[in-house]
Amino acid sequence: MAEKYIDAVPFARSLAAAHSGARLRWPSLCAVCHGWGHQRVCGECLLRFARAVPRCARCAIAVPAGVAVCGACVSAPPPFASSVAAVDYAYPWDGLITRFKFHGALDLTAALTNCLADSVARSVATPPSLLLPVPLSGARLRERGYNQAWELTRRLGRLRRCAVDAQLLLRVRDTPHQLALPPEQRAGNMHAAFAVEPRRRAELQGRTVGLVDDVMTTGATAAEIARVLLQAGAAEVQVWAVARTPRPGEP
Repeated sequence: MAEKYIDAVPFARSLAAAHSGARLRWPSLCAVCHGWGHQRVCGECLLRFARAVPRCARCAIAVPAGVAVCGACVSAPPPFASSVAAVDYAYPWDGLITRFKFHGALDLTAALTNCLADSVARSVATPPSLLLPVPLSGARLRERGYNQAWELTRRLGRLRRCAVDAQLLLRVRDTPHQLALPPEQRAGNMHAAFAVEPRRRAELQGRTVGLVDDVMTTGATAAEIARVLLQAGAAEVQVWAVARTPRPGEP
């Protein structure tokens, strides 16, 4: 497996490795129920809060049993071919992902990645040959110290024996955070924010690409990136996210 990445934040990577090693040697408190065990999210909490539910095959929104594709995707199919999400962006995952994303809780990487990997194993019949993280802008990467999507991607690559790359897809325009905008403005906010590294477009020709992120909210970011990848020559784009935000008005 090829892993192409020049790590700008070696401290973040070494910290994650230290946490991973420590889990093998010492008991840990579950990040949800705070019970003792050897995982950051214990088996009982996974059974309670990460049960598999029917999801739209295109956008991963929760749907009633027997529904393959939600009405929104039937009327306006997204440019990506399929999506996988492990859980809804709700308790306790919203709090865990916030800690992981904004507060340096890299000790949660394994739990979140394994949760997503289990959903991928159940849902994806034809796996991609390349996984790419949703990139951060340079300013946001310097502020945060790491890209949470890359932390998920490189671990998924090892679990799935799939090539990963953190430099093929670029963030070329910084944008306001999607959560700060109303849903109808989010697609426009992402326009022209991403690009494929110009000297490496040939590497995408005919490939099925998996796009990895922590949360899929409206799908605007994933849709914009999928269009960029398809225009650069990718044959298909799948979206893999730990959590999917329910649409307004849904439980």
